[in-house]
Amino acid sequence: MKRFLKLIFRVLFLLILVFVAFYFWASSPTLNDSEYISLSKIDVQNQPKNDSIFSIVTYNIGYLSGMTNNRPIAKPKELFDENLQKVLDETAKVNPTIIAFQEIDYDANRSYHINQEEQIANLGFPYRARSINWDEHYVPFPYWPISMHFGKVVSGQSIISKYPIKEQQRIVLQRVADAPFYRNAFYLERLAQVVKVVLNNQEIMVINVHLEAFDKPTRVKQFEEVIKFFNQYKDQYPTILLGDFNSEANDPSAIIQKMFAMKNVGNAAFNAGKIENTFDSKAPYKRIDYIFYTKNSIEYISGKVLNDFGEASDHLPVFMEFKLR
Repeated sequence: MKRFLKLIFRVLFLLILVFVAFYFWASSPTLNDSEYISLSKIDVQNQPKNDSIFSIVTYNIGYLSGMTNNRPIAKPKELFDENLQKVLDETAKVNPTIIAFQEIDYDANRSYHINQEEQIANLGFPYRARSINWDEHYVPFPYWPISMHFGKVVSGQSIISKYPIKEQQRIVLQRVADAPFYRNAFYLERLAQVVKVVLNNQEIMVINVHLEAFDKPTRVKQFEEVIKFFNQYKDQYPTILLGDFNSEANDPSAIIQKMFAMKNVGNAAFNAGKIENTFDSKAPYKRIDYIFYTKNSIEYISGKVLNDFGEASDHLPVFMEFKLR
């Protein structure tokens, strides 16, 4: 009996050791902290003209997984190749000055290690700002099948531009306060990516956000953090706040209503009487992606939800055309 108990104890001890080793491996980063933010420029032959009209797009690209995002569905390479080509074709048609991405992969097993930022930026966006918010060996989501959890994921938020990006800040927003330790270990950091873009010698601030999707109290706290940054810049610079707010326009209790109520702040491609939805891309039923701008320094020309991007992501992009006052 003692031998049997000793054997059971040894097996349990070994299992605990294996679990602890796996946990530390799975939750350990693949990059150094210094690599979580980068600002780069590549040489291009065609420099942008000194235009007076500019345009900007926000796009939760869902790592090009289309309507399979967050779903336990096989994701073949052909899916990503087709979705990338769709985004390349539509981006070339729209030809924006600046694009802000959320959920874009730089080096991930799940998207076959294609640098999605680089592929799209090579259309003619020499200035690239990157803020990484997910760096894992193992991602336990979607919860099934477990085989889909394994493989490196380096993903985040990017702003690419035809005009110089002068500065970048990577601001980590609050986490879910009562989340268990194992969820915190694999949590996708929610960020405010703040850059300064120089358009014809005039500096503008662009704040790219991706707020908490599943916990409303945390999303409210993150929004309040973001508004502080917005208010910090809006009187000094033309300022654009955009991204995936995960806050529904049709919900009167949603925190995004505070943004709608702000004086002298515009909302691109938005008509409260006839709201254009951005999620999901197959049958859009809610608006959670927005472009806000300072009316006193930015003249709104036009805006629209870019439906032609189809199901390359589970979100649709939002476009704004503008002038600087």
